[in-house]
Amino acid sequence: MKFKLPATKQLYVWLFILILAIIFVLGASSFNLINQGSDYVKFSSPDETANYFFTKVYAKTGTLAIFENYNLYASDIVHPRSFRSDRGFMKPVSFLGIILIFGTLAKIFGLGIIPFLTPIFGAVGIIFFYLLVEKLFSGRRIALISAALLTFFPIYIYYSARSMFHNILFVVLTIIALYFLVSLLEQKNEGEKTKIKFLSGKFNERDFIYSALTGSFFGLAVMTRLSELIWLAPALLLVFIFYLRRFNLFRLALLILFFGLALLPMAYWNQALYGSFTAGGYTEMNQSLSSIVNIGHSGLSVSEAAKKVGHTIFYFGFNPQQSLTMFYNYVVLMFPWLVALASLGFIWLAASWRKFKKKYLVYLLTWILLSAILILYYGSWKFTDNPDPRRFTIGNSYTRYWLPVYLGAMPLAAYFIDRFSQWFSRKRNWLSHIFSFVIIFAVFLHSVIFVLFGSEEGLVNVTYSNRADKDLYEQVLAFTPPQSVIITKYHDKVLFPDRRVLMGLLTDDKMNEIYGRLAKVAPLYYLNFQFTPADFNYLKTSKLVQFGLDLELVKVINKDFALYKLNLIK
Repeated sequence: MKFKLPATKQLYVWLFILILAIIFVLGASSFNLINQGSDYVKFSSPDETANYFFTKVYAKTGTLAIFENYNLYASDIVHPRSFRSDRGFMKPVSFLGIILIFGTLAKIFGLGIIPFLTPIFGAVGIIFFYLLVEKLFSGRRIALISAALLTFFPIYIYYSARSMFHNILFVVLTIIALYFLVSLLEQKNEGEKTKIKFLSGKFNERDFIYSALTGSFFGLAVMTRLSELIWLAPALLLVFIFYLRRFNLFRLALLILFFGLALLPMAYWNQALYGSFTAGGYTEMNQSLSSIVNIGHSGLSVSEAAKKVGHTIFYFGFNPQQSLTMFYNYVVLMFPWLVALASLGFIWLAASWRKFKKKYLVYLLTWILLSAILILYYGSWKFTDNPDPRRFTIGNSYTRYWLPVYLGAMPLAAYFIDRFSQWFSRKRNWLSHIFSFVIIFAVFLHSVIFVLFGSEEGLVNVTYSNRADKDLYEQVLAFTPPQSVIITKYHDKVLFPDRRVLMGLLTDDKMNEIYGRLAKVAPLYYLNFQFTPADFNYLKTSKLVQFGLDLELVKVINKDFALYKLNLIK
């Protein structure tokens, strides 16, 4: 018989989980509370800026495209990064899930909630992570420790605070979907024999609810980050193989049905924005999907087709050596405590072979599979979010792309903490609790210091950078009219949408020709590093004059940047 905690202890457990969730929401939300105001909501990356802008647009208008008439004169280049323009209509480049989900919630709760939705979802993720681990290990202590580790994990905090990235929302939706999947597949009694046959199945209210919820949340997760299917699909296939006898046609059909229903909003907007149900804002992904479809009609041999599919999937290259280097820097060196605890937990769990259960094997194999795919796939890319490519910092994209790898290790770390603390305390529960608390508190202190001060991309340094950006923003707005267009290289995320922006320099003749056309219909400015007198004179007298443009210094913003005006030569 399964042991059940008394009601009072269950209440204490849930009180602890709720406290963790509240602490997380308050902590992660404080970053946006400090950096933003009612009349100034800006983000530190182009992706966040685009997601926030289109979330607001969708909440207010129900659309996902904005017409910019200047693009009719400027070959569709008047837009920030992470936007695209098609015949004057600006559209999102990135995945639509966060925009559609957050935009729908903003319609209900107001636009002011948008920057705080990711911390709220992050807190929900902590609750469901506890529920998921509790089902996997049939132990509340391991689940509680896992939830605490997630609450204080630096990457989870960091990308909840920087709240308009997709990754936390995707991870939370996946955790919820996995919880309902495990609930669907579990048996009431561990030892009962599975009688379900795949080709049979009667209507069952419990099956209907869990199948529908599993499919729906997996669909929402995929809508949020479609690219994660590269590991999510193989991982789910592995689970299906191991638990084939617990599926039946009824469960599987419902799961697939609700998965498809959850994807309908994405399919609708893909068709409306990009001309195809399967197309998206990423040109490279569209080309990859098209290439894979064409391979099936190309008449290639199996080996040639497989090679071409592999090359298409690894669009940015396949570099195992670089992947291992990135893994070492962003996992082993960045979080040695997690690697050590998870490794010891893995050894302890494997050594307990007499109590080793099938679900442990499925969990471990699934985690190893997804980790291998994610490390090889994203590790083969080169991300330079940090201006210094030699620095391995929390803000580089590897950390957020590898969130499933980190989270998969946490139950193993929690398993070791639980088992070792019980062994160390020799069945003295109070000593075991103290030992576990000390380890978690040490993780908490390390994580807070790492998130706030751990690198130039720590939240404290980002806050100082945001204040400098706000000063620049106020100066530029004071010296430019609302209808102006500003050419920039770095500050689109600060100036848009208060000013129209385009990404460019003054050294490209093709771009300068477009600037000449644009200057006839809009006040045109240039914001970038201040020119030396020699460079300024060259641009003014030689480079720009052939396109009918004159260069005028408007304002030196700070020690690095200056604002210039591009005037038509009369």
